[in-house]
Amino acid sequence: MALLDALLCCLLAVGHCRPALGLPLAPADGRSPAPAVGQFWHVTDLHLDATYHITDDRTKVCASSKGQKASNPGPFGDVMCDSPYHLILSAFDFIKNSEQESSFMIWTGDSPPHVPVHKLSTDTVINVIANMTTTVRSLFPNLQVFPALGNHDYWPQDQLPTGTSKVYNAVANLWKPWLDEEAIRTLRKGGFYSQKVSTNLNLRIISLNTNLYYGPDIVTLNKTDPANQFEWLENTLNISQQNKEKVYIIAHVPVGYLPYSMSTTAMREYYNEKLIGIFRKYSNVIAGQFYGHTHRDSIMVLSDKKGNPINSLFVAPAVTPVKSVVEKQTNNPGIRLFQYDPRDYKLLDMLQYYLNLTDANLKGESNWKLEYILTQTYDIEDLQPKSLYGLAKQFAILDSKKFIKYYNYFFVSYDSSVICNEKCKAFQICAVMNLDHNSYVDCLKQYYVRHNI
Repeated sequence: MALLDALLCCLLAVGHCRPALGLPLAPADGRSPAPAVGQFWHVTDLHLDATYHITDDRTKVCASSKGQKASNPGPFGDVMCDSPYHLILSAFDFIKNSEQESSFMIWTGDSPPHVPVHKLSTDTVINVIANMTTTVRSLFPNLQVFPALGNHDYWPQDQLPTGTSKVYNAVANLWKPWLDEEAIRTLRKGGFYSQKVSTNLNLRIISLNTNLYYGPDIVTLNKTDPANQFEWLENTLNISQQNKEKVYIIAHVPVGYLPYSMSTTAMREYYNEKLIGIFRKYSNVIAGQFYGHTHRDSIMVLSDKKGNPINSLFVAPAVTPVKSVVEKQTNNPGIRLFQYDPRDYKLLDMLQYYLNLTDANLKGESNWKLEYILTQTYDIEDLQPKSLYGLAKQFAILDSKKFIKYYNYFFVSYDSSVICNEKCKAFQICAVMNLDHNSYVDCLKQYYVRHNI
């Protein structure tokens, strides 16, 4: 089936193909309690593959397997494939039927599939984003949603430009219902924006286009401030500081170091250092940071130059379960709910939900479940930098049971037998606690010496 035809089928299917759901999360009497806390959802990396279909030829189940055999395809997908529409709809249906009161949703990018460049086009990419936007708006007509662009939300992928483009214009039009005129203006110009939350007027969302800083983006090579986003970010944070607002930063490509490889930043190192400097300067304004891109579940703690924890960062796992043929591990599909104090927007807790893909395919129904509640599973007070820093210190202890849990959740409970050796653990711990070059290098050195790696 051609990709565009398949997309049209998906779009027409909104409202007509509800998969079975897990139990609702609200009290049995149907009344939601008055929220003592504020809540918002975070979804990321949907990666719709509209070509997904069950067929005897395993190499032709989905375009995103790139000719490799699907391993065990079922109605909700396969680990060699990006998300079928059925899987994405099951995630949003679960959110809708959870009866959790939420103030807003953040959606941190990557709607199109991982397919060769010639299989897509600018129009196809726009159609995929439009399809996902229509799905979200139809299911959540009264919810404010804050999207961020991902590196796949462009054609060719990764090559996001520093000025206006067909894609930036298209998403500005698609996302108009959620954003004000100034946000739409900067979105058209550079793929980023800031916007107040309509239900919490002292809270501002800053949606960054960190894809401009991503290594494969040749458009931005040797540019010191692509699209003038750094200058705009500093100005926006400065005004928020003056107006006594709090800010949540959302973006696709995260700052810091990748926890699964040595000395590798998710974005170019120069841009990473620049962002870290800005985030340190305005850490009293920034109440939380939220990213996607890696498809894994991880935390980071930003410290000041003296080593004091000053900011909490969260990388959410993907909805897509896709992996390459050489990878042993992947993730189960995941979505999450954050809880915050509505008075000062401090992050209090996070509830991670997941779909056991193998189980869902066997039973033919999507039973999304609570995987863990962050404060309860790690026995910490809240999601403040000091709490997360203390937790990271506990991870570093030899044979830490908390770290074993963390590493299982890193893959969204895909394989509980997975083992992280000392070198693996060094990369994980140093990535959690050290976001800038100097402190990260020092961390690795100390870890290697201490553990004789």
